[in-house]
Amino acid sequence: MDALNYIDMITPERYQRLKYVIEHRQPSLTVVLENIYDPHNLSAVLRSCDAVGVYKVCLLYHSGQVPPKLNQTSSASANRWVQTEYFTSVDSCYQSLREQGFKIFSTHLNSESISLYNIDFTLPSALVFGNEHSGVSKEATEQADANFIIPQVGMIKSLNISVAAAVSLYEAFRQRNSSSMYDSPKFSEVDQCNILGHWASFNRNKIKNITG
Repeated sequence: MDALNYIDMITPERYQRLKYVIEHRQPSLTVVLENIYDPHNLSAVLRSCDAVGVYKVCLLYHSGQVPPKLNQTSSASANRWVQTEYFTSVDSCYQSLREQGFKIFSTHLNSESISLYNIDFTLPSALVFGNEHSGVSKEATEQADANFIIPQVGMIKSLNISVAAAVSLYEAFRQRNSSSMYDSPKFSEVDQCNILGHWASFNRNKIKNITG
């Protein structure tokens, strides 16, 4: 069955919920996750992305590596609502982002790094987060438009990847919400309908009058 056919089969409450979420999606805000191997961290970042309206996330894995598999549980279900695009090189990932008008910021500490709170998130922004052990690669750092840090005053100078992403995304949310960027849909009506149809097909237990 075509995904669009599911729209008429979901409950009115479900329809309104999906429509609300789609109307608040922010296609000009994205995240790049480089070599994230822990499925719990990946799932947690996707949940934060969903919460602030990120529409699509870039998954960057080198040397033929692939993202970890996520179980379809409540803790991992954000991968249903947040699109992912897979890349195998920094060059291809960054080129794609720049062609879409994104400015790229990687999480990296050096003398030229700027504060998270000095980034203008009302502009198309892509935030790059590295893996649990080595952080963002040198290549991804050097090719970014700027590097940023999350200000801290403790002894430990880094945060867990999922925490760092959540803190950063909610700063983006704060700025965009203050600028009323969530007040109007960013997708055309046709695109909204296509996304809604796709999403409506996920939870068949909520679809009425379907047998088999």
